[in-house]
Amino acid sequence: MEGETPNFRDPILAKRVAEQIQSIAPPFSVKICHVCGTHEDTITRFGLRSLLPERVDVIAGPGCPVCVVPSAEIDEALFLAQKGVTIVTFGDMLRVPGSTMALQDARASGGDVRIVYSPRDAVKMAKQEQGKDFVFFAIGFETTAPATALEILNGPPKNLSFLISHRLIPPVMELLLGLGDLHIDGFIAPGHVSTIIGMRPYEIFATAYRMPTVIAGFEPLDVLFAVSMLLKQIREREARLENEYTRSVTWGGNTKAQGLIWKVFDVVSGPWRGIGRVPNSTLKLKEEFLDYDARKRYEIKTEPSRDLLPGCSCHLVLIGRIRPPECKLYGKVCTPASPRGPCMVSSEGTCRIWYKYNGKRKF
Repeated sequence: MEGETPNFRDPILAKRVAEQIQSIAPPFSVKICHVCGTHEDTITRFGLRSLLPERVDVIAGPGCPVCVVPSAEIDEALFLAQKGVTIVTFGDMLRVPGSTMALQDARASGGDVRIVYSPRDAVKMAKQEQGKDFVFFAIGFETTAPATALEILNGPPKNLSFLISHRLIPPVMELLLGLGDLHIDGFIAPGHVSTIIGMRPYEIFATAYRMPTVIAGFEPLDVLFAVSMLLKQIREREARLENEYTRSVTWGGNTKAQGLIWKVFDVVSGPWRGIGRVPNSTLKLKEEFLDYDARKRYEIKTEPSRDLLPGCSCHLVLIGRIRPPECKLYGKVCTPASPRGPCMVSSEGTCRIWYKYNGKRKF
C-alpha cells in the first residue's frame, strides 16, 4: 500500500532484486567494497553473496571500530590499569589483544577494568567514587565521537580523563583507493556514520576519483539495492554519489553532532591497526581540553608495540585483500573463544562474523 513501510527482509522481494542484479551486472568482474561491520553482518548472516553473480564480489573494508585500534593505544590503557587507574570502555575492547595481553587479562590480574555503554556511565562512576582515578578509553568512528565530546564539554569530574582513540571513515576509504594491489570499482558507504556526517564528505569519491558510491542502510534489501545502484553506475560508466538510506541520511547530516566533534577535537594523521598511518583520520583533544587528556595527565610508558601475532592475517582481512578462511589461523587456533587477532573479537569483526554465520542462514 502507498505510504506503507516496506519489509526490508522480504525474501521474495530480495530475490527479485537479485534477479535484477543478475540482469544489469556488467560482463566483467566487479569488486565492491563496504566499510561497515554491520553491513558485513547483514551480508554474511543472510547469505547475500550467494544471490550475486560470481563476477560481482563484495569485500569488507576496515569498518570495525574495535579492530582498527592500534595495539599501542591498548598498551597505554593496560599501563594505566596496571598502575591502579580504573579503565572504563566498551565491552568489545576488553578482549582485543594489545602487544602482550588484553584488558581482560589485566582485570584478571587485579586491575580495575569496567564495561560501560556510554561515556555518561563513566562520568557517573567517577562522580560516585571520588577517591579513584578513572580513564574512559574512547573508541569508535564518527558515530561515538559526539557522545565523548558532549561529556567533555559538560565538564567531567576532576578524577576522570579520556584516552582518545576515535577515527574517521572517509580518509581510510581514500587510502584504500591508493593501494596498488587492491582494485575497487565502487563503495558502499556506512549508514551509521553517514547519519552523523551526511553525504557531503563522500562527494570526493565520485567527483575526484570517479568512484561510484552509494550510502546504504543495514537490512538485506538495503544492501541489495545499493549493489544494484552501483552496478547500474558501473555499467553506464558513470560515477555518482547516491543515497539508498534516505530514511536516515541527509546531505548535511546531523549538524549538532558534527558541531560537538569540531568544538572538542582536532583532526590529525594517525595509525590504524594493521593498516598504518592514515592522513587526517584520527581525532585529538583541542588545546583547551588537554586537562582531560589521559596522555597528558599521566606519564604513560610502554614498550614498542606489535599489532599482529605471528601468523595472523587480520591486517589483510581489514582491507579486503583476503577473506577470513584464507588466514591460516582462522577457525583453528583463532576462534571467538581464543582470538589471536582483533577481527575475531568484535561482533563487527569480519572473522567473528564469518565464524558465526557462514554457511548457516540463506535467503
